[in-house]
Amino acid sequence: MTWQPEADPWGFEAEPVETWADVITAQAPDLAIMVAFFALALFSFHRKSVRLKYVTLIAAVLLLGVRSSFLLSIVNVFGVFHGELPVFRHNLAWYVFAGGTLLMTVLFGRFYCGRVCAYGALTQLLDAVLPATWRIEMPHRIERRAVHIKFGVLAAVTGYLLITRDMGIYRYVEPFWMFGGFGTPIMWTGLALLIGVTVFVRNAYCRFLCPLGATLGLLSAVTVFPIKRWSECSTCRICQKTCEWGAIDEGRIIRTECVRCDDCERLYDDHAKCPHWRILDYRASGGRKVLPLRPVT
Repeated sequence: MTWQPEADPWGFEAEPVETWADVITAQAPDLAIMVAFFALALFSFHRKSVRLKYVTLIAAVLLLGVRSSFLLSIVNVFGVFHGELPVFRHNLAWYVFAGGTLLMTVLFGRFYCGRVCAYGALTQLLDAVLPATWRIEMPHRIERRAVHIKFGVLAAVTGYLLITRDMGIYRYVEPFWMFGGFGTPIMWTGLALLIGVTVFVRNAYCRFLCPLGATLGLLSAVTVFPIKRWSECSTCRICQKTCEWGAIDEGRIIRTECVRCDDCERLYDDHAKCPHWRILDYRASGGRKVLPLRPVT
């Protein structure tokens, strides 16, 4: 009779090894949500549909914000240089999220700020439902200077992090922690004040204070697919008056401020509102009178 050793009499059996199939299966719901969300965001962006844009904004708040707390932070930017990012194997959906954001920024500019960020989506939804009479329109000369504040915030946070390596500073310069619900009473008070300001000054934090928005704005300088411009755009001010982000100045798109909200791009393609098409109609008609422009509402 052949001797057979006892099966691990001391209870030291090796634990099962986690395979990539196990890892992906465990994270499949988050991965599916992330892929579906980016597909929706890109589809709405491609269609230039106002309705689909607001569907995307609602999805950003509910899925990325409330459900998953997927938001990028200035801390993540510095984590790239310090090697302090989430463990890849256990955070696949986060890496899809971050990678998708980087890719969209290089392709289109501050796509993340205008369509993906849960906090930015929340403020845009607030702006859509609150009475327009509540808003305070900032004088153009002040607005042009105020947009640079976020670059000052970025520089200050950068200096602080380089000196102290204290990543906790993000809680005092970014309100994104609100979706995790772990703020102190002082932080919640500051958030309430910030949202109160947003009621009257649309997208105040995103436009004037966000260091992550400033970082993505700088990356947008290499946008592969910028917004198209007609030659008439240098003198026409219709798009500039339509832009709610202050991203157009004398017909020029300011890439650091543009979040690809679609407003000017829809107007750009509107044959009844954009003067470019009216000029083409005039030339095609041999100089005969054409119908007047439909006013922009």
